[in-house]
Amino acid sequence: MASLFPPAIRRALCVLAIGAVSLPTAASAVGEIVSSTRIAGAPDGATAYRIHYRSTDKDGRPIVVSGAMVVPAGPAPAGGRPVVVWAHGASGIAENCGLSDKPGLFGQIAGLNSLLAAGYVVAAPDYQGLGNTGPHPFLVGTASAHTVLDSVRAARALPGAKASSRYALWGESLGGFSVLWAGKLAARYAPELTLVGVAAAAPPTDLKANLTGGTNAAVRAFLTSYAAESWSRVYDVPLTTAVKPATAKLITAIARNCVSLDGFALRTKIGMLRLARQLRNVNLAESPRSGALMQQNSVTPTGFTMPLLVVQGSADVIVAPAVTRALVDKLCARRANVRFISIEGGDHVSVAKRSAPETVNWLGDRFAGKPAASSC
Repeated sequence: MASLFPPAIRRALCVLAIGAVSLPTAASAVGEIVSSTRIAGAPDGATAYRIHYRSTDKDGRPIVVSGAMVVPAGPAPAGGRPVVVWAHGASGIAENCGLSDKPGLFGQIAGLNSLLAAGYVVAAPDYQGLGNTGPHPFLVGTASAHTVLDSVRAARALPGAKASSRYALWGESLGGFSVLWAGKLAARYAPELTLVGVAAAAPPTDLKANLTGGTNAAVRAFLTSYAAESWSRVYDVPLTTAVKPATAKLITAIARNCVSLDGFALRTKIGMLRLARQLRNVNLAESPRSGALMQQNSVTPTGFTMPLLVVQGSADVIVAPAVTRALVDKLCARRANVRFISIEGGDHVSVAKRSAPETVNWLGDRFAGKPAASSC
């Protein structure tokens, strides 16, 4: 089994997997808690809950999303506890691929103990269609943003959390993509909340480059199976508009599998190798509909009025460092306040946790109102 992929690819696959705004209405009750259950095994001195809360999909229609909330012990400060949303990397696109009901949840959240020690409520959404009714809109910017932003509202609605309206966003991989989109839409979608900063580790940004570029063929097959299957359901774009029926069948089969710390089953790895061979001469970006969706959901350098922190590992085989750097350069050209950190030798799996101490300090400075230094 181990011989199917190089070590760096195996480690990465174990963790990764990654326009118009529909404004919420009072009737949608976005952020309302539908259910709340205590989770055992929370960090010492903290209380954790698995919740279901109300949000909206990419078109503004009401949905219910699951997630976790971790609340630090002790009295809340005047004005309430700040909120940090942790947006996790891709765990799959099937309904059973959410993380909030899985063992090891707390170990997945980078810097959790430090965040709690700083007095923050930590919200960890599952995303639409994971741990709740699907489909999951994988790498769909507006849907991801709504899930993230409404988790802040849910924190404020959770009895006992005593959360304030001030919040920050932090995500890795798919989560980095999600928090960047949430930052772009925050002022319009959640104007009653105050966003102090957005931190993104190894975020997919240019989806054409990330999904069809120079990544390892097995990684590209893995990403393709998730994106193509998800978009076929979310956007009603049949897989056969871009690939042959046999390839479409294999994509659907692979996309049923979740990512875990134990990696994929042998049959899934073999399927990914088969798919890589079948996709050798297929470029999804050449399909007019798929290409348009890649462009529509890519992260553009506009709309960022808050400080940004972008972290990228130099040895990442899933999100190409050059693609991330290109976005940073575009942000700088638009005079965004962005700090860029390159983790030398950092791979996709480790980058968020390796940069956690610096990221937690950066978040603390944003909540404290300190000026943010830019790398531009």
